[in-house]
Amino acid sequence: MGTYRAPLEDMGFVIDELLDAGGTLGSLPVYEEFGVGPELTTALLDEAGKLAADVMAPLRRAGDEHPATCTEGKVTISPGYGDALQQFSAGGWIGIAADANYGGQGLPELYSTACHEMWNSANIALALAPLLSSSAALAIAAHGSDEQKQTYLEKMHSGEWLGTMNLTESGAGSDLGVMKSKAVPEGDHYRISGQKIYITWGDHDATDNIVHLVLAKLPDAPAGSRGISLFIVPKYLVNADGSPGERNDVYPVSCEHKLGIHGSPTCVMAFGDDEGAIGYLLGQENQGLACMFTMMNEARLKVGIQALGAAEGSFQKALGYARERVQGSVPIIEHPDVKRMLLSMKALTEAMRALAYTEAVTMDMAHLGPQESRAPQQARIDLMIPVIKGWLSEVGQELTSIGLQVHGGMGYIEETGAAQYLRDVRITSIYEGTNGIQAADLVTRKIGRDGGAAMEAVLDDLRATVTALDAADDSRTAIIATALGRALAEMESSTQHILQAMSEDASIALGASFDYMMQTGYLFGGWQLARSALVALSRLREGSDNPFYEQKVATAVFYAEQILPRCAGHAGAVSSAAGSLHSYPVDWL
Repeated sequence: MGTYRAPLEDMGFVIDELLDAGGTLGSLPVYEEFGVGPELTTALLDEAGKLAADVMAPLRRAGDEHPATCTEGKVTISPGYGDALQQFSAGGWIGIAADANYGGQGLPELYSTACHEMWNSANIALALAPLLSSSAALAIAAHGSDEQKQTYLEKMHSGEWLGTMNLTESGAGSDLGVMKSKAVPEGDHYRISGQKIYITWGDHDATDNIVHLVLAKLPDAPAGSRGISLFIVPKYLVNADGSPGERNDVYPVSCEHKLGIHGSPTCVMAFGDDEGAIGYLLGQENQGLACMFTMMNEARLKVGIQALGAAEGSFQKALGYARERVQGSVPIIEHPDVKRMLLSMKALTEAMRALAYTEAVTMDMAHLGPQESRAPQQARIDLMIPVIKGWLSEVGQELTSIGLQVHGGMGYIEETGAAQYLRDVRITSIYEGTNGIQAADLVTRKIGRDGGAAMEAVLDDLRATVTALDAADDSRTAIIATALGRALAEMESSTQHILQAMSEDASIALGASFDYMMQTGYLFGGWQLARSALVALSRLREGSDNPFYEQKVATAVFYAEQILPRCAGHAGAVSSAAGSLHSYPVDWL
C-alpha cells in the first residue's frame, strides 16, 4: 500500500498552469528576484515533498500510538518528533512566506499553502507545530514594536523558537469576552495569571524557547470582548543578547486526551501560579482581538489545508489498498462502488486543492498586489476564507471516512492506519472557529455586510467560465457548462434568500447559513475544476499526449455529474429555512 508521496503533478499544474504563478505573482516587484514560475515550483515542491515523505510521514503512526504526555509540569513529545522539527527548521521551512528582513524566505503564500498541504498529508500532528508558530509570528510582525520584532521574529522564522496561541479558557469557548485571565501592569511589563486550555504544542523541549501569545484582561478593562489585550509571554525570558534566560512562570498542567492528532501536545497551560508570568503587551491595550484577527485569515486557510492534506493522504492509502485487495477474482478497484468512492475522493480532493491555492493567490494579491486592486482582493479573500475553512473541513471528514470504507473491515482496524486520517481531521471543523461560526460569518459579515457585492463579483467570474466552456465546442465541456450553469442559478437564488432573510429576521439566515456555506463550497470547487478542464483541453489541442490532461477533463466531468447536484439539495434547505427549522420549539428537542 506504500506511503505518502506528494501529488506533485497536480500541484504543479494548479500553480503554474491554472494560476500562472509566474505571470500573476512573478510580475510583482516584491517577488521579481525569486523567479516565480515552473522551475521554482518544481524545486520547492520536490524538496518539501521529500521532507513530508521521508521525515514526517514515517512518524505519523508513532505519534498516534505514543502520544505526547505531561508529568510534573513537563511535556514529553512523541518519539522522533524533536528530530523531525530540527530537520524542518534546518531547511528554513517555517518562515517560507515570512519577511526576509526577519529571517524568512519571503516567498508567496501560494507556495506556503502548497507546502503545508504536503506536511499535513504526511503528519497533521507534527505539522501543527510550524503552522501555529508561523501564525504567532505573523501577529508579532503586524503589531509588535521594533524591539519585539528584533527579539522574536528571526528565531521564530528559523524554527529555533516556536510560538503558540493561547485564547481559550474553560467555560469560555468561542465567547472570549468572558475570559478570566488577568494582566497587571508592572513597570515595562505585565504580570499574567490564568489558565488556558486546548493550547496546541503548548509545551515541549524540541526548541530552546516557546513564545506564547496570550489573551488577558487589564484590571480596568472594559467589559466583554472590548476589554481583551494580547501579550507575549515567553517560556524563558530573553536575555539582552537574545539568548533564553530565566524560566518564566508558565507551565503545562496536562496534555488533553484527544480523539486524534495524538502526537500534538495539546496542553492545559497555567500562567502565574507562583509570582505571575511576565508578559509584554503586543499592540495596544484592549485591542487583543483585533491583533489576533490579523492572522485569522491565514490560520483558517491553513486549517482548510489540513483537511485537504488528510483527504489526500487517505485517498492515497485507500487507492493503494484497492489495487492490492482481491475479491471476486479481481482487485476491488474494479468494483463499481469502490471505483465510485475513489473517484469521488479524487475529484473532491482536486477541487479542494484548486480552490485553496486560487485563494492563496488572492491573499498574496490583497497584501502585495497593485494598490488599486488590494481592496477588492481583500473583499474576495474575506468572503472565501469561511468557505475554505468550513467546506474543506467538512469534505475532509467525508473523504477520510470514505477512505476507511474502501478498506472495509480492515479500515476499522487501527493497524491499517486508515482510521487515523478520520480521527485526525475531525478537529478541523471545530478549532479556529467552529464551522457554525464560519457559516454565520459568511452570511452575516460577508454577504450581509455588503449586500452580496463581493459574492456577485465572484459569480461574475464564474459566469465567464460558463461562457468559455460553451465556447470550447467540446461535448465534455458542454456537460460541465450545463451542470455549472444550473448550480450557478441555484446560488443566485440562495444568495437572494439569504439577503431577504437578513433584512427580515437574522435568525432565519443563520439557520440557513451552514447549507449556504456548503452550497458555495461545492459550486466553487466545481468552478475551479471547470477552469482546470479548460486549461487541460487547450494543452490537448496544442498536441500534448500527456494522459494527465485527459484525466483532468474527465475528473471535471465526473464532478459536474456526480458532485455538483449536491448544490441543489443545499439550495432547497436554504430556501426553506424559514419553515420548520425556524419554528420548531427548542424544548421539543
